[in-house]
Amino acid sequence: MNKSTLFFGIDISKDCFDVYGDLLGHKSYPNTKEGFKSFLKVLNTASYCVMEATGCYHHRLSMFLYEKGIALSVVNPVIIKRFIQMKLKRVKTDKSDAFMIYNYACEQALEQWQPEATYIVRSKELLSLMQTYSRQSTALKNKLHALENRGHSKSVLITSIKRQLRHLKKERLLLEDELETLIKSNEPTLFSRLTSIPGIGKKTALLMMVSTSNFKAFDSYKQVSSFLGLAPSERSSGSSIRGRSRISKTGDGLLRNHLFMCSFTACVHNPQCKALFDRIVAKGKSKKLALIAVCNKLIKQAFAIAKSGLPYDPNYALN
Repeated sequence: MNKSTLFFGIDISKDCFDVYGDLLGHKSYPNTKEGFKSFLKVLNTASYCVMEATGCYHHRLSMFLYEKGIALSVVNPVIIKRFIQMKLKRVKTDKSDAFMIYNYACEQALEQWQPEATYIVRSKELLSLMQTYSRQSTALKNKLHALENRGHSKSVLITSIKRQLRHLKKERLLLEDELETLIKSNEPTLFSRLTSIPGIGKKTALLMMVSTSNFKAFDSYKQVSSFLGLAPSERSSGSSIRGRSRISKTGDGLLRNHLFMCSFTACVHNPQCKALFDRIVAKGKSKKLALIAVCNKLIKQAFAIAKSGLPYDPNYALN
C-alpha cells in the first residue's frame, strides 16, 4: 500500500451493495452486472476494494473486480464485527458498515484476495450438498427411531422414511464419486501421497484437500490445525480465571471428526503417531488428549507431504 491508494469499503447484500470510498463518499449500487459496471467507472489502478465474505453474495462482485484487475481483499465477517465493536459503534446500517469497512482498510494490513481454483469451488459445492443430505438423513433416522418406539413398525410413515433414506444414501454416494473423480483428475499425485499416510483414508484425504485448498493458503501445519479447530485453546487470567485447556472446535467440523476417527487407526499403523500416543499416555495424560495430539500429528505429516512433494516415509521421524 502507498499514500496514493484509494480505499473502498463495500457492504454487500443480496440485492445491492453499499460503497464508501475516497473522493466518492457513500453510494449504493444494485448487486447486478450493470451495478458492477457502474461501480467500475469510479475505480482506477490505484483503487483497493475491501468487502466481507458474506456467504455467496460477495462472490460475483469479487470475481468481476479480480477479472478487471482491481486489487481487493475479502475479509472474514467476524474480523469486521470485532473492529466495529472495538470502535464502540452502536449504529448498524448498510451505509455505516461500508464506512467501517473503509476505516478497517485504511488502518489494517490487508492481504490481497486470490480466487480459488475452479475445481476447488466445485468440490466445495459438492461437499456442501453432501453435508446437507447427511443432516437430512440424521433427522429422518431420529424420526424413524421415534416412530418405531411408538409401535409404528409397519405403517406408511415407516415405509416412506426408509424409502427417503435409501434415496439420500444413493445421492450421497453419487456425489462422493463425483468429488473423488474431480480431485483425482486435478491433483492425482497429492491425493495419492496423502492416502499413503497410515490412518488417512480416501474420504479424509478428499476433505482435507478441499477444506484447505491443497494447503496452499497456509504457511505452517499449526495454521492448518488452528483453521480446523484442533489447536489447544487456553483460558486463564490472573488468579481468578483458570479455564480448562481444550481445542477451539472452530472450522470444518466434518473434517475434524474424520481426523479424530483416523487417529484410532493411526495409533496402530502409523509409527510416528503410535510413538506419540504411547509417550503421552505414559505421562499419565488421558487417551482423548493423546488422540487429539495424534490428529495434529496427521495434519503435520499431511502438510509436510503436500509442501515437500515427497511421499510418506514410515522411517522418517518428524519433529
